[in-house]
Amino acid sequence: MDIISKFTVGSEEGISDLITIIDSSVYALHKEFVTEEEIKQYIHNEIDPRKMINDLNDLSNQLIMTYADQKPVGYSIIKSGSLHPSIPEGKRATEISFVILSEFDLPETRQSLWKKCRSAVSFTDIIWTNMLDHDPLSEFLKECGFVPTVGSKAGPFQLPSHILELEINKS
Repeated sequence: MDIISKFTVGSEEGISDLITIIDSSVYALHKEFVTEEEIKQYIHNEIDPRKMINDLNDLSNQLIMTYADQKPVGYSIIKSGSLHPSIPEGKRATEISFVILSEFDLPETRQSLWKKCRSAVSFTDIIWTNMLDHDPLSEFLKECGFVPTVGSKAGPFQLPSHILELEINKS
């Protein structure tokens, strides 16, 4: 399998690939906790390609897409300057999302997406993400050095989660 992670612009094609992954991942991560009807309603009402294009064309946001044999299988959205309450004052923080479709959740896919993400955030002090407690990628991020800091709620259905932080530049 040929796996590649690359920066993607907020174009029609890039957004189409992103929505494909979001639709599948929202269903996979939430099907045990909410009804299929609630998931369908969320996807129909809340996944807005125009809003995504606008968000991704904001210069402080970047999209990295991961492809396996040219099929979209994962993504990370990097939001520079995004803070949460437990970030110490004066620290530069960057929020990331980290999503890989379960059928492609392999060490090579994880490493490809993580390496590209990590190279894109070298300017920051702290990388953070709000991961659902039951998300299998949480363990991978902990193996990469992320530390759980605060219990929270995440996602469209506000399920239990944790803020995970990775300190990059220690001052």
